[in-house]
Amino acid sequence: MLKIVDLQKNFGSFQALNHLNLEIAKGELFGFVGPNGAGKTTTMKIISGLMRADGGFVTIDGIDALHNSRKLKEKIGYMPDFFGVYDNLKAYEYMEFYASVYGILGNDARKLCNDLLDLVNLTDKADSYVDSLSRGMKQRLCLARSLVHNPELLILDEPASGLDPRARFEMKEILRNLCSMGKTIIISSHILPELAEMCSSIGIIEHGSMMAYGTVDEIQDTLKTTKPVIIHIADNSYMETALKLMKENPSVKNLSVQDNTISLVLKEGMDNTNILAALLSCLVVAHVPVCSFYQEEGNLESLFMQITASEEN
Repeated sequence: MLKIVDLQKNFGSFQALNHLNLEIAKGELFGFVGPNGAGKTTTMKIISGLMRADGGFVTIDGIDALHNSRKLKEKIGYMPDFFGVYDNLKAYEYMEFYASVYGILGNDARKLCNDLLDLVNLTDKADSYVDSLSRGMKQRLCLARSLVHNPELLILDEPASGLDPRARFEMKEILRNLCSMGKTIIISSHILPELAEMCSSIGIIEHGSMMAYGTVDEIQDTLKTTKPVIIHIADNSYMETALKLMKENPSVKNLSVQDNTISLVLKEGMDNTNILAALLSCLVVAHVPVCSFYQEEGNLESLFMQITASEEN
């Protein structure tokens, strides 16, 4: 669906994008992660045809997006991080106005707008003035607006910014629904746990370059990091014994303790079932009362901190 090769953008002496490379398949929900100023919004604006690149190329469905942006407008729906709404319009009037921009009028416009308001769970707010809507409702209304022309690719810049947990949950469910309908979605966000849960793949950008992308597990494998092993001990009086056993084990790289929980990291190449089974076995043989023993799932926040910290160093 989307392919970016050696994308470059400079603002004076500042290099916003430094030979950025990225490929997103059709139907993916792709999470774009990076610190402020890393180049996420610049990349999204270039893909959307709102900003010119200084080098490289972008293709969408095989079409050169940098030189045929007008042709690709019908394929792309863009929701910026800061957007304007017409407060003196009702929600359905707001939607019909944008439908008219695409030449959709009359009964066709009314049906389309009703369907889109229903899709984003705003049917009961159709006659409400935009100014009276909550921030979460305004975000969903703007998402509906970006769908008026039925685009194949949705580009959403911080759509969950400033939303409360319930509003974020509603937005997440809507995006999953859109993916199930065949839409390809690029979403940037600072809410990393939700991105990790929702997205089929993640890209981490820093200083205008793509540092890593893929699933959280794939990124973790690429960085050759091991997932922490978490051990909960039922009785603190056995903690000293458990720590001694773990420290003596040659597979353990480092460990930390908090209350009755031991967190340890295995040496590279050691995170396999045989090693984990041996660790648990030695605790059981020593009669340490283990109430849980598991290896954590990949953590996007820790990967993000590791990648960006490494880049700073």
